[in-house]
Amino acid sequence: MKVIIFGLGYVGFTAGCCISSEGHQVIGIDVSQKKVDAINAGEAPIVEPKVFDMLTVARAKGLFIADTQIGGYLDGADLAIVCVGTPSAADGSHNMAYIADVSRQIALAHAEGTGKLTIAYRSTIRPGTIEELIMPIFRSVLGDSTDDRIAIVYNPEFLREGSAVQDYFEPPKIVIGTADGQPNPAMETLNANIEAPTFHVGYREAEVTKFVDNTWHAVKVAFANEIGRVCLQTGISATQVHQIFVSDTKLNISPYYTRPGGAFGGSCLPKDVRALQYIGSDTGSNLHLVDSLIRSNEAHKHALYAYASEGLAEGDAILMAGLAFKAGTDDLRESPNVDLARKLLAAGFKLDIFDPAIAADMLVGANLGYAFSQLPTLERILVDRETAQTRSYARIIATNATVKELDLSDASLIRDLGTLP
Repeated sequence: MKVIIFGLGYVGFTAGCCISSEGHQVIGIDVSQKKVDAINAGEAPIVEPKVFDMLTVARAKGLFIADTQIGGYLDGADLAIVCVGTPSAADGSHNMAYIADVSRQIALAHAEGTGKLTIAYRSTIRPGTIEELIMPIFRSVLGDSTDDRIAIVYNPEFLREGSAVQDYFEPPKIVIGTADGQPNPAMETLNANIEAPTFHVGYREAEVTKFVDNTWHAVKVAFANEIGRVCLQTGISATQVHQIFVSDTKLNISPYYTRPGGAFGGSCLPKDVRALQYIGSDTGSNLHLVDSLIRSNEAHKHALYAYASEGLAEGDAILMAGLAFKAGTDDLRESPNVDLARKLLAAGFKLDIFDPAIAADMLVGANLGYAFSQLPTLERILVDRETAQTRSYARIIATNATVKELDLSDASLIRDLGTLP
């Protein structure tokens, strides 16, 4: 293919070297004359393993050139890749000036050419940018022929400095965002030799990917350092604690706790988080991330209540399938489902709860005390399977896997809080 790359910074230049190494013709466009001159002289403008050798081979084969002007390079091009910067603005948002400017330049240059061009954006942009900023720019230039002249793709990159070339050819995933969530031919050709899980999604799902990934990485680093501070203050080996922690790939390093869904609860997590908060305060470790966990969880409980009751009116009948924190158990201590039931009753809904593992007269100890202090009418609102399956409800709320025990005729009534849509 003939590939035009806009922006020859770290991402754009590395991508250019990798793409040209597969035999594609690459033309890099950048506003920096110094950078363009260096590339055309066979000199890498960045320090990164393998890129110099790749540039040398590409230059020898005439597969990588650079320029400061678009000129007629878009004529006959199969793919344009946008890698310009999106630096932070004063308010913390991304500065979209470079994105807007290069989009208009591409639109104006392509208006003078022929054929259909795929334009893939790799810069990190907030969700909605393709639909609300980039597409309007192209439509203002190309008019009614826009959809016939261009195909916009959002394709986030996952390159790490120091291993960028390896990451290009062995990415953790490939995310392709398109208008209809379907594959794009040019991107299929570009990634033909790369084996990785591939997700074809809409623009917004693709656009938010880097925010989710990078924020999660930041959370992990902050969490690790907060634990490190506690260890430092209490004479514990942080290295050994880390070795123990990462050895557990069943729970500690797994997808189980990273799926958006129910709030955390039960007899362990809230109690232990509060205890670690105290340890942090007592030792002067300043655990800001840990301190925020309970507040975030309480906010999520309310959000789940709002989602579960959305569109209902006071007095409507609701069935909750599952009251315990986990299906098949009777432990109600700090179960977020108990909080949900309490909120629904306080809002005036007629609530039934089906949970075959719970018998109000069999609860004992702390479990008994917590249950009736939060839900004094528990005995009355618990219903058996037959009642749950035959009574008419405005909504059925699935809080855990208990709902699988019911044979429900109208699945459209169910709102599953275990996995958010």
